[in-house]
Amino acid sequence: MSAYYHFIKREQQEGGLSVAHYQPTKHAQGAWNEHEQHMAPATGLLTAELNAYAPQANTRIARISLDILGLIPLDDFTITTRCIRPGKTIELIEAVMSSRGRDAIIARAWRLMTQDTSAIAGLEDQKSLHKPEELPSWDGMKGWPGGFIESVRLVSEPDRRPGRGMVWITNDMEMVEGAPTDDLVHLLGMVDTANGVVPRLGLGLSQLEWMFPNTDLQIHMHRIPTGKWLGIEAMQQYGADGIGLTSAVLHDIYGPFGRSEQILTIRPMPR
Repeated sequence: MSAYYHFIKREQQEGGLSVAHYQPTKHAQGAWNEHEQHMAPATGLLTAELNAYAPQANTRIARISLDILGLIPLDDFTITTRCIRPGKTIELIEAVMSSRGRDAIIARAWRLMTQDTSAIAGLEDQKSLHKPEELPSWDGMKGWPGGFIESVRLVSEPDRRPGRGMVWITNDMEMVEGAPTDDLVHLLGMVDTANGVVPRLGLGLSQLEWMFPNTDLQIHMHRIPTGKWLGIEAMQQYGADGIGLTSAVLHDIYGPFGRSEQILTIRPMPR
């Protein structure tokens, strides 16, 4: 099975720092620039590092906040993980991806205490009308270049349109070569594609006069997702002053499990 990343080595340093070294494969290549990584698999790998760092049996990740500090080089990199707010019931951990002498992504995750609240559980987000196997294949994202887009498969609800709609996405890749990929890492490693499934400006990079990259990705989860298909019920909005927002309700095959937000910088496409 192909993978997005090769693992090189890990170092445990003073102060509880875990430093992992990785090499991206061609499948991690981004869409905006052939020399960068796509944010989606990078999110998946950062999720794996955060989830594996000093886990506690009675807590889980409830929110991951990722800030993109610039181009994510398609080159060797490290992820340095640490705890910045320890606690038995509430904990904040941080993972920083660095390459070529600078930080590229800062990810922070809140881990919160888990307990049985089934007696008062309730949702407002609605289940999808269809399962992914009931929907036709959708190749709208294939107008975008890059190894990551080539690695995914999508199906679409029939009412998807520019600006709003729902797609399901999956892939057959390992996140790290030779290591099992759990469902959380697999699914969160595709969330960043929300910004490309209902674009207001067109479906292919070559067609665009404007670009709309995101500078962050926020993921909030009221439960841990399972399975191999991620449902993205997305909405994309542009302001009049060069800033936009992509919002999504996130689904697995059992229903909604959380939401994502991405702030966008809208600017003319360089030629």
